[in-house]
Amino acid sequence: MYTKEEALSYIQENDVKFIKLFFTDIFGSTKSLSIQPSELERAFETGIPFDASAMNGFLNVTRGDLLLVPDPATLCVLPWRPQTGRVVRFYCSLRHADGTGFEGDVRALLRKQVRELNEQGYEISIGTKCEFYLFRLDEKGNPTLTPQDNAGYCDLAPRDRGENVRREICLTLEQMGVHPESSHHEKGPGQNQVDFRAGDPLTSADNLQTFKTVVRTVADRSGLYASFQPKPLSDKPGSGLHIDVTLVKDGKNIFEDELTEEARAFIAGVLSHIREITFFLNPSGDSYWRLNDYPSLRAIGWGYQNAGELVRIVNTPKTPALATAKLPAYFELRSPDPSCNPYLAIYLILAAGFEGIREKRVLDIPADVQICTKDSGDCDAYGNPKKVLECDDESKVLPGGKWDAHILALGDGKSGDKAVPVSAFISSLLGETVLAAFRADFSSGWSGMHDAVNAEGYYV
Repeated sequence: MYTKEEALSYIQENDVKFIKLFFTDIFGSTKSLSIQPSELERAFETGIPFDASAMNGFLNVTRGDLLLVPDPATLCVLPWRPQTGRVVRFYCSLRHADGTGFEGDVRALLRKQVRELNEQGYEISIGTKCEFYLFRLDEKGNPTLTPQDNAGYCDLAPRDRGENVRREICLTLEQMGVHPESSHHEKGPGQNQVDFRAGDPLTSADNLQTFKTVVRTVADRSGLYASFQPKPLSDKPGSGLHIDVTLVKDGKNIFEDELTEEARAFIAGVLSHIREITFFLNPSGDSYWRLNDYPSLRAIGWGYQNAGELVRIVNTPKTPALATAKLPAYFELRSPDPSCNPYLAIYLILAAGFEGIREKRVLDIPADVQICTKDSGDCDAYGNPKKVLECDDESKVLPGGKWDAHILALGDGKSGDKAVPVSAFISSLLGETVLAAFRADFSSGWSGMHDAVNAEGYYV
């Protein structure tokens, strides 16, 4: 962690010739603007302007340019750039010219939320487990849908051709101060997973954005294309982003041993709002192809033993095989996918959980309840019968398509007695700038469906 003065000294003393200012748009894409070292002090003091009206999602910017203000604590050398005449990056806050924060800066939303929860006595750690695919390029260097290999879960080289790529990804991340715990080949051909050490929520979200940048960079240098789409191959497993939460209050992890009342209320809060926040945790059209492949993810439930549950409490006496590792107990949400904005996803998950604690919500869903499924009549890629949910109560399952998720979060945009309003929970957390951006993006995607080469990509 650097202060402003330490960052300025580092730039002067370490042959830094180029500075990249990273920021995340409303939808989770990392963007950047580059400055010379001589401009860094001005960037800290007043910010560096850019034309926000040209940025997708920043539709309501009416007060001119936005300003990028670097966070000195995020100073990091980019290891793949020249070591003589170094290149560094900072993550930035977004501000208006008068110094007020931009309403669409979801990184700032998360930072403010965590500060308030810390003041209430909570220590929060977030861990992530992220899956992605590696595809080959064609002779012109364009991405294909041909996986790098045909390996399966935890296979070894030479069948696993992604081993060296994952190794370079993990070593590069360690050079940048990001700490992967493990990596392996996943079930799908060319599919990989990296698990990360838990950290404070803002750092964990920053690290996930760094991870995506590193994966894409290393893949490109290896002649490959990295995809974080939730379901890039229609007949192969989708890619998820599992988000883990550890909560400590008064020196005690609330998820350890028998769940405390606070722990049960946190779980109840997330489960009670999960349908509304799914639109943001699973924002892509093919997010729902992935969810519909796993009935246990769509069923709103929780447990200890079933690794397929939507929510799982891990490393407790009720998961003895894992508890022996003497790791902190944690809450795991398995429905999000890598297409989400991690700052927004973590912000909404924590907001739902802590709303449950404030309102003393009762966790009235029993643990490890078997969901009701039936055979679909089809088989998956491995010849196993595919299951589908058999549930008449929509309130007990996640939305099955992007349209349904959109209605639950943002309403149907209509007026009158039969109109479906914006979720009160969502509108209490997100300003109109963010809501308008997601409405516009959804509308453009919906109309674009009719012209799409692959209409399945817009499945709603």
